[in-house]
Amino acid sequence: MKTILVTGGAGFIGSNFILHYLSNNPGTNVVNLDKLTYAGELSNLKEVESNPNYTFIKGDICDRNLIESLFNKYQFDGVIHFAAESHVDNSINSPSAFIDTNITGTFNLIDVAKSNWMEAPFKHKDGCENNRFHHISTDEVYGTLGETGLFTENTPYAPNSPYSASKASSDFIIRSYFHTYGMNVVTTNCSNNYGPKQHDEKLIPTIIRKAISGENIPIYGDGTNVRDWLYVLDHCKGIDLVFKTGKAGETYNIGGRNERNNLYIVNTICSILDEIKPADKSYKDQITFVTDRPGHDFRYAIDASKVENELGWKADENFETGIKKTIDWYLKKYTD
Repeated sequence: MKTILVTGGAGFIGSNFILHYLSNNPGTNVVNLDKLTYAGELSNLKEVESNPNYTFIKGDICDRNLIESLFNKYQFDGVIHFAAESHVDNSINSPSAFIDTNITGTFNLIDVAKSNWMEAPFKHKDGCENNRFHHISTDEVYGTLGETGLFTENTPYAPNSPYSASKASSDFIIRSYFHTYGMNVVTTNCSNNYGPKQHDEKLIPTIIRKAISGENIPIYGDGTNVRDWLYVLDHCKGIDLVFKTGKAGETYNIGGRNERNNLYIVNTICSILDEIKPADKSYKDQITFVTDRPGHDFRYAIDASKVENELGWKADENFETGIKKTIDWYLKKYTD
């Protein structure tokens, strides 16, 4: 039976991925390594905690000795690497954790995988020929867009925050292990995810939580910043597909083709809440504009043509269908 290591599997995207992967790959063991920082929540995985194919280990990817011991014990056939510090505001205030986890942690993982899977550069150990390292990254490594254009896999990197700079560095480390050592690696860069199990501090959960609690709903600047929104289950399906069928050494951009600005996001959520959980007045009255974050990128948008055309992936949800499912999930969380 194959065994894969998933790092950061108690986080938002990682937990959704593990639930999806175990239900669709019953012949694979999943070992979930997570440090359980503020962004990791074991309750995200309660559906699989008794699954015999699932193992949770609390630990830090910056602990190389731990990584080595896990590879020795489980003889991993693959790694899907989600673990990362990812909150841009936190990276502005405390960048050192982002350097440690996103750069040093990624190096530890890929370097230990190389030691376990490779006999020499471009020569795999017997039985490791198909072992793969899948690195999960972000569209923020590309910087910002003006009002037109899309990020492609060939867009030059231009990260603007300590977070995106640390992710760009980790992308380059993964790339180098393909070109220098011949390791079987793939990288996916995604657009903004939303959906169930996202941390409360992120934009969409914050809007829902603040709205139903009667608080001001904070929106940065004038609300015109644009993001391409990707429903988390669509992203998980894309990761599964790239992990299994993507070409070694390649990068695939996964995006929802759902560009919406923050004003549209908050107004849409408030309109849906007005309909399904009406208050004394419209939730839109709670919208408040706050000082913009430093270096706030204006617009991100991904061209997902490569993963669509070469691997046959497509997003099943548009923003309008996905946000209704998302609101329903959070209303249960915040009101039960």
